Amino acid sequence: MTDTSGWVAIAREDRETVGYLEPVTDDYDLVQPRSLLGHAVGAPVDYDSGERLVERFSLAELAEQWVLDAGTADEIAGLTVIELSPHGVLLADYYATKGLMPTDTTRVVWPDLQERLSRA
Repeated sequence: MTDTSGWVAIAREDRETVGYLEPVTDDYDLVQPRSLLGHAVGAPVDYDSGERLVERFSLAELAEQWVLDAGTADEIAGLTVIELSPHGVLLADYYATKGLMPTDTTRVVWPDLQERLSRA
């Protein structure tokens, strides 16, 4: 399990959390910007630059279609995020959830540091 206790949640003016800054140095002088899923956003940068970079994101990113383990034999395409919490990322069939139809779900560990999820 990844220790995210040092990660700083970045929120917009409306208090919507849009991503995180993971410290690379103990003094937070250098941070790794991360999306809501925990994916690295670019290379490590100074704190202010990281904050500006992450502020461009929003929850809308999660509404997109995702592919689990893209390029592998076990690839599952056409997924949407239906829940995101420290307990994991819960995914379901994109179209079935839009039609409010029951569907099987898949859970991925959060943060997704292995980047098992990629945009479709």
